[in-house]
Amino acid sequence: MEKCPLCGGEKKQDYTIYSVDLKFGVVVVRKVPAKVCSQCGEEWIDSKTAKQLEKIVNSARQTHSELEVLSFQS
Repeated sequence: MEKCPLCGGEKKQDYTIYSVDLKFGVVVVRKVPAKVCSQCGEEWIDSKTAKQLEKIVNSARQTHSELEVLSFQS
């Protein structure tokens, strides 16, 4: 297991919620794969997942959605 650089706890594979305020609306993405510290709760998202989240947010920005709630799909 990887150690958390903040508290020394164990980083475990889990899920998180990612949200972005676009000023005209909010995007919420549920079930985002992430490594989460079992002790302090700090979260890390890998670069592949981050790129997919960026595409989701850009799509919502283009459609000018006021509220969009999605489940992450890899």
